[in-house]
Amino acid sequence: MKKSSQQGPLRALFVSASIGSGHHQAQMAVQQALEARGVPLETRQGDAVAYLGPTERVWTVDLYAFELRYAPWLYAWFYHGTDHDRPFSLIVSFCRWVGLRGMQRDLEQTLPELVVSSYWSSVPLADTVRRRTGLSFVQALVVTDYRAHRHWIRPEAELTMVASEETAQQMVERGADPAKIFVTGIPIHARFRQLIGADRAALREKHGLRADLPLLLVSGGGNGDYRALNELLSELSNLGRRVQVLLLAGARGRGVKQSGSATIHRLGHTTDFAELLAASDLVVGKAGGLTVAEATALGVPMVVFGPIPGQEEHNADFLERHGAGVWVRQRRDLRGAVLRALDEDERERMSQCARAVGRPDAADQVAEVLLRHLGRA
Repeated sequence: MKKSSQQGPLRALFVSASIGSGHHQAQMAVQQALEARGVPLETRQGDAVAYLGPTERVWTVDLYAFELRYAPWLYAWFYHGTDHDRPFSLIVSFCRWVGLRGMQRDLEQTLPELVVSSYWSSVPLADTVRRRTGLSFVQALVVTDYRAHRHWIRPEAELTMVASEETAQQMVERGADPAKIFVTGIPIHARFRQLIGADRAALREKHGLRADLPLLLVSGGGNGDYRALNELLSELSNLGRRVQVLLLAGARGRGVKQSGSATIHRLGHTTDFAELLAASDLVVGKAGGLTVAEATALGVPMVVFGPIPGQEEHNADFLERHGAGVWVRQRRDLRGAVLRALDEDERERMSQCARAVGRPDAADQVAEVLLRHLGRA
């Protein structure tokens, strides 16, 4: 355990990546957990995407967004093609230098004792600055999916927090140092923990929703890039039974619309996501790591359809293997899967399985690991 010589506030740089809201949400959950423990903080928020120059951004973030929207097969090829254990990785080598100026600026201005990253690429970048400048800090990496791509196995990090025992085992089998890996779960906001066991009927009444009809929350990501959304809504509108459907971030327009047997509530961005999730019977759609962590914490089963190739497919597989969700590969199977999941007995079974793998205290577990390593526990 590293003993910290600093007696005052904990100086920390939190680095996320604005390629979706999940990375930032995980970072904020950790910061909130530290504050809840009474740790005085002096923090700076970094963004691996903001460190990039215009040309670098085109060939990384913009290309990623293009692939997800128009050519998911191309992203799948990239994901699987770079998930190898060969000693040299062009991508990792690239990430040791791209964005270096912004990272070095943040590190030199913050002089952190701790750098917490929720996306892998900032770890080799921070290490380059550490080696070039002689700055001393602990690097911690929070893995935000249930299976780690090879790029997440970062020897430069002193601490790596992972979603599950399976994730840890998979990383160790691929060469990660087991002494540096800690099974904490994916950190989520404390609000989800507070809503465990909440009265769903009361929450629905609060938000103007009916208590007597099933409530389905669509997981479509926050950037409007969910390609399968129209197919999903079409199938939900033709279930043969009345349902309520919630469309949150990424929804086009606002308001309530009747579509077949589905009453669709287009809410857009909302600060009430935790309560709406706790009020729901099912989550349907994508399988982002944070969404899976939040849903399982509350015991809400998932029906996954059209996940992002690679990481979200692995998240969907994790849910399905543990009985906490169903991964629908073909559109023709979607209605049947949703109807089966809405069966009272089946939903209760899946809900129990979800709670069994949920880690609502993950953020606090991450905070505990950090503080113990720093000698501040």
